Amino acid sequence: MKFWAALRHARRLKSFRQFGSRCAGHPEYRWTSGVETTTGPLGQGVATSVGMAIAEKWLAARYNKPDFELFGYRIYALCGDGCMMEGISSEAASVAGHLKLDNLCWIYDNNHITIEGKTDIAFTEDVAGRFLAYGWNVVRVGDANDLDRIENALRNAAGTTGRPTIVIVDSHIGYGSPHRQDTSAAHGEPLGEDEIKLVKQAYGWPPDAKFLVPTGVYEHLQSGIGRRAAKRANNGRSSSQSIGSNFPSLPRNSIKFKSANCRGTGRRTFPFFPPDSKGVSGRDASAKVLNAIAPNLPWVIGGSADLTPSTRTRLTFPSAGDFQADSRSGRNLHFGIREHSMGAILNGLALSKLRPFGSGS
Repeated sequence: MKFWAALRHARRLKSFRQFGSRCAGHPEYRWTSGVETTTGPLGQGVATSVGMAIAEKWLAARYNKPDFELFGYRIYALCGDGCMMEGISSEAASVAGHLKLDNLCWIYDNNHITIEGKTDIAFTEDVAGRFLAYGWNVVRVGDANDLDRIENALRNAAGTTGRPTIVIVDSHIGYGSPHRQDTSAAHGEPLGEDEIKLVKQAYGWPPDAKFLVPTGVYEHLQSGIGRRAAKRANNGRSSSQSIGSNFPSLPRNSIKFKSANCRGTGRRTFPFFPPDSKGVSGRDASAKVLNAIAPNLPWVIGGSADLTPSTRTRLTFPSAGDFQADSRSGRNLHFGIREHSMGAILNGLALSKLRPFGSGS
């Protein structure tokens, strides 16, 4: 996200959750810069992040070359108690653990509060134990205000190989509010003018100031984040130029899939189904079309929720292969019997500019 665009959107916080605002309560992809996916239901976002992590692994396996790295980014997702309760996140976490997606990190805001009250009225399980069973690296931060511990946890995640990471951060919802902290009232209701003033006093902030940005904040962002972003962008351009001179086809192919350019897909090789009184089953026709398209569109990838023999969704040409923890370039995905998370994972693949397909019962 461009630096000045970020500042413009920060100012739009003044209209947060208002009709027509670009800072909606549930932000929309392509509506506000920096919003990477539209999530909606709880758990949808973290499940989508698994697809994004799969995409990065696949792209790295396909396009990275010795001494030239086009893809090497990490995926971070924020989640809460509600996300941990939803079944879709459990399915997706299981997939991520099986695939050993060590480029994935979930940050869990563990504040023990939902709209109806404390989570223990419906949710008492050991989340850390559950994720250990999934094969995840589990890191705990006992105080959300301990920035050093949070930084160490994220460094731990970045340095962990062979496992995705969940950082469980213990926090207090409505922190600093003398009457609303650790209550469901702080979950989705405005604090009110009087309580907001008390919170500001607790933070040592001018109680009557509204949307105050202290002197030096913009300058700090510009000199820190802005310069780092510009440096990384320049390094990325230099890397692309270098890899282009050594592997001319790679940048061209990567640009084609990012721009949704499907030219040269071999349309002449598409199967033709003449009128037939018996007809061809939809799944058989689909299999033939998929296997005609996919060899010519290298970024077509997908699978089924344990139904490939029935739905005929396997790519069968010799170079297709299976995507697994030890085979990142395969194009056949195995979601297991996890239809719900399969849909979100496909969304993550699509947001990463791949062309995913999936099938259920």
